[in-house]
Amino acid sequence: MAHVNYQFEKRRRDLEKKQRQEAKRQRKLARKQQQSAEPPAPPPSA
Repeated sequence: MAHVNYQFEKRRRDLEKKQRQEAKRQRKLARKQQQSAEPPAPPPSA
């Protein structure tokens, strides 16, 4: 019966975690750039 290669599993989990973190960073960066590209809305007059 084959045994589990824990080092491989840990490395795979770490790589997946890094990919998720990078994707999140890219989304935040894109959102920040989109907000800075939009002209600010005029304040509502009272």
